[in-house]
Amino acid sequence: MKSILVIGMGRFGRHLARKMQELNNEVMIVDENEEIIEELAPNYTDAHIGDCTNEAVLRSLGINNFDICFVAIGNNFQSSLEITSLLKELGAKYVVSKASRDIQAKFLLRNGADEVVYPEREMAEKLALRHNAKNIFECVELTPEFAIFEIPIMDVWVGKSISSLNIRRKYHINILSIKNGNVLKPLPGADYIFAEKDHVLVLGNPTDVFKLMNRA
Repeated sequence: MKSILVIGMGRFGRHLARKMQELNNEVMIVDENEEIIEELAPNYTDAHIGDCTNEAVLRSLGINNFDICFVAIGNNFQSSLEITSLLKELGAKYVVSKASRDIQAKFLLRNGADEVVYPEREMAEKLALRHNAKNIFECVELTPEFAIFEIPIMDVWVGKSISSLNIRRKYHINILSIKNGNVLKPLPGADYIFAEKDHVLVLGNPTDVFKLMNRA
C-alpha cells in the first residue's frame, strides 16, 4: 500500500484517484473547487479544498508523507508548473505531472517533476495501435519497438502445438500467456495445444503483429 496525493480533480485526476484507491492505496485528493471536493469527499479518506499554488496549503498537507504526488491539473499550465516546483521544495519523494505538449514536459522536468505523463497522447496512441489491425483486443506499448497484444489465434492453429507451428521463428512474436474465457495460463510450454476459443498475449514488434492479424 502506498500513500498517494492527487492534486486536480478533472477527468484525469478523478480516474487516477479512483484507480489508485481500487488498488488499495491511501489516497488524498485536493482541488480548489469546493463543489468538486464536496461531491467526491465521501469516496476518499482525505479530501481537501485548497489552491496548491499557495505554499501554506501544500505545507498543511504534509507533503513528505506521500510516496507519490500527482499533479493532474490540465487547464492551467502555470499552476501545474508552480505546484510541481513547490512539491519538490517541500520534500516530495516522487512527483508525477501531467503535460499535453513536449515543451510543457521540458519545463516540468526542469522544475522538479520526476516523471511527466501525456494521458491524451498515450490514449490516442493505444487506440491507434488497437485499430490498426483486425482483432486486436488490447495492447500495452512498452517501447516504440515492442508492445504486448491480446489477439485471437489463427484458425489453422487449432489443435496444434506451439512448437509444431514454430510461432516465434515464423511470426517473430513471443507468447506470454493463453487466455480462454476467464482462465489464464501464463508462460505455456512448447507442447501446449491450441483450443478453438483461445486468445494469446504476445510480445512483439507492432509491425509483425499487424502483419499476422491482417492475414488472419
